[in-house]
Amino acid sequence: MRISTLLLSLCAATLLVAGCAKNQTPARKAMEGIEESLKDVRADAERYAPDGLKGVEAQLARLKTSYEAKEYDDVVAGTPQLEKAVDSLRDAVALGRKHAQQALAVAKTEWESLSVEVPKMVETIDARVKELDKKKFFRGVKKEDLEGARTTLDSMKTMWAEASDEFKSGKQVAAADKAKSVKSMGDELYDKLEINKT
Repeated sequence: MRISTLLLSLCAATLLVAGCAKNQTPARKAMEGIEESLKDVRADAERYAPDGLKGVEAQLARLKTSYEAKEYDDVVAGTPQLEKAVDSLRDAVALGRKHAQQALAVAKTEWESLSVEVPKMVETIDARVKELDKKKFFRGVKKEDLEGARTTLDSMKTMWAEASDEFKSGKQVAAADKAKSVKSMGDELYDKLEINKT
């Protein structure tokens, strides 16, 4: 009786090990398939859907841990969900790429006008500051506003140079955003220094 119970336990353990070993190959193939799919999309995902990529990589890491622990059934069971996550990541990348292309088109259009408008604005403000510097007394413009204008003008010049460099190096969206900030600063100075907009 005791021997048969022992044999039964031993048989059950053998079947369990054999069952797990039987799932090792499907589990390994599933992991390899997912890693291959992820390899195809990883570079674009880093750029267009970094948060989605982090989520997929976290799920993949959990499956790898299960595989290393010889929990092959868990790997096989978890694979379909991870495959769906990779498909969703691929969709997110496509959407991110589309939005980036739209933003790039807008930035290029904005840059066309800003690249003409902002340098003229800087030049006009610079001339006005120099004109006011020559006067001992001037109506309407406060002395502290003139002092602040000098500092703001320096910032505008620096930012405009950075924006120009960014545009030349292919960072058109960042360049256009920076140029818009420079223009906004210039608009404020036009008001403070009583410059007529023509």
